[in-house]
Amino acid sequence: MAATADIPQRAAGGGLSTRRKRGALGLLAWLCGVVFFLPVAWMVLTSLHGESDAATNPPSLGAPLTFQGYREFFGASTGVSPWPPLINSLSASVLSTLLVLVLAIPAAYALSIRPVRKWTDVMFFFLSTKMLPAVAGLLPIYLIAKNSGLLDNIGLLVILYTSMNLPIAVWMMRSFLAEVPVEILEAASIDGAGLPTILTRIVAPVVAPGIAATALICFIFSWNELLFARVLTGVVAGTAPVFLTGFVTSQGLFLAKVCAAAVCISLPVLIAGFAAQDKLVQGLSLGAVK
Repeated sequence: MAATADIPQRAAGGGLSTRRKRGALGLLAWLCGVVFFLPVAWMVLTSLHGESDAATNPPSLGAPLTFQGYREFFGASTGVSPWPPLINSLSASVLSTLLVLVLAIPAAYALSIRPVRKWTDVMFFFLSTKMLPAVAGLLPIYLIAKNSGLLDNIGLLVILYTSMNLPIAVWMMRSFLAEVPVEILEAASIDGAGLPTILTRIVAPVVAPGIAATALICFIFSWNELLFARVLTGVVAGTAPVFLTGFVTSQGLFLAKVCAAAVCISLPVLIAGFAAQDKLVQGLSLGAVK
């Protein structure tokens, strides 16, 4: 009887220990989130200070707030508008992301649901294209663009961003498409549905979270890309990251203005991330289940 009476106590003790572990893990997760968020909060706070207050060491937290850095970013004193670079970045990122999805989804379908011969070699080839440092291919790409008359052209950036993000998108989409029940596709084939119908009406709705996650990651990579945009563009096709580097001049680093510019340029990515937050979590979770 005594041994039987100890069972509920042990179960209660085990439940309490589990709750403590979960509480400790939750607290650790919150601490990690705060640590990662602190630089962003510091950047936003610095952007709201004057240059003299932002340059103090240590920085003054109680300094008066001002929007002068944002006014400088939008050309209050120089007259240089940030809208053309922002529009260039948006155009190159959106168009390249759409092209990546159009190419990656059929490729991933062929490598997962209807696997081609030696598909592992194909996947390794896609992965091997990311092993070469981007700077190693910069000179050949520059010479090709120069001889083709594509320097300072948004179309060139769209092609480059598509080629850069396509291997990642194929790998991600293959893991998502591998979770699609084959029975659904077989039933659609028996009903006479062709490949375009299967991809658009059956596969796409099932893996919509995965498509959203892939699109968001490709958009972020394209938006943040600096090396090729810095070398291959100029006045006409300059992107937002290139415009941001223009705030570091020979006169010095104006910290408040740089932080204000960084906040404004980061907003589209943050907005896209928050808008697709649930889809991103579902998509990454879907691809991780195997």
